[in-house]
Amino acid sequence: MPSASFCSGDVENRARVEDIMLVFVTGASGFVGTGVTKELLAHGYEVLGLARSAASADKLRQLGATVHEGSIDDYESLKRGAQQADAVIHLAFKHDFENYWANCLQEGEVVKALGEALEGTNKPLIVTSATAVLTDTRDPSSTAPSTEHDPVPTDMAVMPRCISETASLAFSSRGVRVSVVRLPPSVHGRGEHGFIPMIVDAARKAGASGYIGEGTNVWPSVGRDDAAVLYRLALEKGDNGDIFHAVHDQGVPFKSIADAIGKRTGLPVKSVKEDEGEAHFGWLARIAKLSNPVSAKWTSEKLGWQPKGTTLLEDIEAGVYC
Repeated sequence: MPSASFCSGDVENRARVEDIMLVFVTGASGFVGTGVTKELLAHGYEVLGLARSAASADKLRQLGATVHEGSIDDYESLKRGAQQADAVIHLAFKHDFENYWANCLQEGEVVKALGEALEGTNKPLIVTSATAVLTDTRDPSSTAPSTEHDPVPTDMAVMPRCISETASLAFSSRGVRVSVVRLPPSVHGRGEHGFIPMIVDAARKAGASGYIGEGTNVWPSVGRDDAAVLYRLALEKGDNGDIFHAVHDQGVPFKSIADAIGKRTGLPVKSVKEDEGEAHFGWLARIAKLSNPVSAKWTSEKLGWQPKGTTLLEDIEAGVYC
């Protein structure tokens, strides 16, 4: 039985968690997914992990998970995996930014398949989104961080990634207990292959660690293991329609990131004009100028989640990336 901790008198929450033993996890062998798989197994859950390759299957078995062979391209396989489980955590996403629009469209179909498999069961479906969905509805004159309850675009033409949320929350009135976890641009830690390693590579190729303009734009961030804990707590304590922010640092100035990379690599640090961003960062330029201050205050209060790991700058300075 899961060894979850509950507030005194939380009988309803305890009862529903006791019904959850097997969790179907897409992306279970990925960077974040590995952390989530370990966290669930350590707390008494069984994990059915989606694996599209022999290497992913071997990794999951070594962790102690059961393997469900398939991929997010196979919607029937996804449905079979979800129907076997007591809950679903959806982490998989094709991080091919040259085909970003098509991948977001497919994400809607993936979420639809998972939702249809759980429809009418009241089983939990936790879907992953991104804090960046908040950038296009944010008041540019405001200095306050965005919250879990701020509006987000519902039009893919404005923000393609919003489809994760709109497609999943559509099932919240169809007998599925849906919640959303928004991840920040940097989910950091050893083994990450996301934006920070790419920015380090860009710095090495350019011969300097760059930031755009004054570098005052900020990134939220979270350690991989802290994010994994949040997914478990969302499973145990989340209510239908909840949106959670997996955010430790609510806003790290990009210049500070560039400074830390420069210090660690020994590269000079320089400001890059906005119209020269692509020459320095390549397609990452639009990510490098992202400003996305985000609060996780409500998430922490609702779930009792308290990040305990290192910060992004501490990881860079410790040589996790270079």
